[in-house]
Amino acid sequence: MSKKALKRIADALERISPAPMATPDFGVASAFVWETEPDALRPVLRVNGVAMARLVGIDRSRDTLLANTTQFAKGLPANNALLWGARGMGKSSLVKAVHAEVGGLKLVEIQREDIPSIGRLMNHLRGRAERFLLFCDDLSFDHDDSHYKSLKAILDGGIEGRPENVIFYATSNRRHLMPRDMIDNERQNGINPSEAVEEKVSLSDRFGLWLGFHPCTQDEYLEMIAGYCDELGLKPQNLRAEAIEWQQTRGGRSGRVAWQFVADLAGRMGVKP
Repeated sequence: MSKKALKRIADALERISPAPMATPDFGVASAFVWETEPDALRPVLRVNGVAMARLVGIDRSRDTLLANTTQFAKGLPANNALLWGARGMGKSSLVKAVHAEVGGLKLVEIQREDIPSIGRLMNHLRGRAERFLLFCDDLSFDHDDSHYKSLKAILDGGIEGRPENVIFYATSNRRHLMPRDMIDNERQNGINPSEAVEEKVSLSDRFGLWLGFHPCTQDEYLEMIAGYCDELGLKPQNLRAEAIEWQQTRGGRSGRVAWQFVADLAGRMGVKP
């Protein structure tokens, strides 16, 4: 057999069963992104986050998550956390801000579509000296989606369970991570409706902390904008009227809408955020 044929066979075998992931150098960065095909932990040299002081109107959630993360960083017992609720109210920003505030932890982001590979990721992190904050943004599951079973087994079930040096934080617009109509359908059509519903919603029970995020009031919205403007040195006229008009055109108020208004304002005033 020719060398070219042998090389083609070897390449095909490698695609079917790729080489094991090399041991990552966790000293090069404080944050990493989990990638698959092939498995890799890609370092993130600059995390796209906001300062803790910018997060207005979520004081209770901020303090609770900060305390939980501090306990974990010290090697003390801590809970997995589910941050759920209104869009644009700072759920993912809070996770990244807490990571920056506590320090000493490695932030590892896993995409929702890569949840089935979470067991492999845990095996790479288990037993290491570093402590890891595993983060999944916008986690949810749709009809006929069985990926949640992989996450359930890792978080609390199974023989090994969650490694002692790993904690899991997730954000979602859904409290139970699944559509309400999906849960209602299980109640209506299941042979044993209560058991079917328990199977679906038990995933959220794996999170010891449930932190709810709700739409902000107009005063909180204006407070967010005032804080951003102070930080950037912006002193526009008619700020209140413009801010209210902006949120009316967007059909709602949130921290994200507040920042979008300030970004637009800064651009018009020639200031770089």
